[in-house]
Amino acid sequence: MEIKASVDMNQLKIIEKELKRFLMSYKFGLEEVKTKINILNEEFQYIHDYNPIEHVKSRIKSPESILEKLSRKGLDISLYSIKENIRDIAGIRIVCSFVSDIYIISEMLQKQQDLKVIKYQDYIKNPKDNGYRSLHLILEVPVFMSDRVEDVCVEVQIRTIGMDFWASLEHKIYYKYNNDVPQRLKDELKEAAITVYQLDKKMENLNKEIINIKDTDCSQGDIRNIFINNKTFYLSDELLSLE
Repeated sequence: MEIKASVDMNQLKIIEKELKRFLMSYKFGLEEVKTKINILNEEFQYIHDYNPIEHVKSRIKSPESILEKLSRKGLDISLYSIKENIRDIAGIRIVCSFVSDIYIISEMLQKQQDLKVIKYQDYIKNPKDNGYRSLHLILEVPVFMSDRVEDVCVEVQIRTIGMDFWASLEHKIYYKYNNDVPQRLKDELKEAAITVYQLDKKMENLNKEIINIKDTDCSQGDIRNIFINNKTFYLSDELLSLE
């Protein structure tokens, strides 16, 4: 039995080494999607004078976490099994100010010609039983290596600041109680999730009202003044006369 355990450990070490190399393609895929997100965000800023993204976080699952997930699901420990069964190795979380921003970002990503949507889950319109809200995308992105092209999956989660705060708190509570959370806390968490969503809707309505007021003021103002990145620029007769 001791010899078998020793062999198993050696096999795991070999697999872990191969896995680290295997994960390089996911790291590159993650960077590809992050670059696209940054480009879309900056372009949106210039066109609409508005930034829909508050911040972006990303991570690659550790080899230990991947092996643990395979074991928990009773799956084969192989690179093929990982590629076929684990779609959240590379993950990106996009945090927005408003719910409408979530769908704007999602639509822009889905329109990227070199990204393939593998899975779309809207937990905002259809929240989980515990109250969790977020929009999830599994995107397949081609990674051009020196000798081949690897198609890897990247999970993208898009949510508001409030949803992100709630999810972070829920994770901490479940971790502290080792997933055995008292029903009272579960009920309070679900109630808090509803409150967060109501606040999101209220804040979005206030934002729309502010935008309408701003648009009205601009329409009544001097057409020679334009606003870019919160700066005012005066248009000369020469510029206005250009065709």
